[in-house]
Amino acid sequence: MDPLTRLPNIGPVLAEKLRKVGIETPEQLREAGAEEAWRQIRARVDPGACLHQLEALAGAEAGVRKSLLPPERKAALKAFFRDTKNEEQIHV
Repeated sequence: MDPLTRLPNIGPVLAEKLRKVGIETPEQLREAGAEEAWRQIRARVDPGACLHQLEALAGAEAGVRKSLLPPERKAALKAFFRDTKNEEQIHV
């Protein structure tokens, strides 16, 4: 079994996106962090990567289903997502 798909929230499609940005193991995901992994996916693989994907990565990094992330973590992810989108719009 693929080590990435053993993580919560990571199916074959997201695992493939992670591999395309050089993240091939759960340890590499934890080292990169959810935000950086998502930023790389959005920049290099999937420009439409959404908040749900970011939350899935954060849950995988923490070892929990994304629905079990603490409210403060979800709020921080939403702020990061919003700020990233704003940055992208400025640079267009």
